[in-house]
Amino acid sequence: MDKEDYLLAMERSPIKDIEIKFLLKNALTNNVNDREIYMKGIDHSYYYEGYYVYKTEELQTSCKI
Repeated sequence: MDKEDYLLAMERSPIKDIEIKFLLKNALTNNVNDREIYMKGIDHSYYYEGYYVYKTEELQTSCKI
C-alpha cells in the first residue's frame, strides 16, 4: 500500500471512510502464518510513522531468535 495514499485516506476517514476501507481491504492477505509477511508488516508500520533506520530483516540476522 502506498504511504501517501494511506495517509491521505486516514486524513479523510473521519468524514468518509470508504477510501480507507478500500485500501485496507485490498492490502489484506490470507497468509497469516507467514513470518516474512508479518515482519514486513512491522517494517511498513514503522515506515508510515517515519521510522526507517532498521528493518526487521537486518535485526533478525544480528540476534538469535
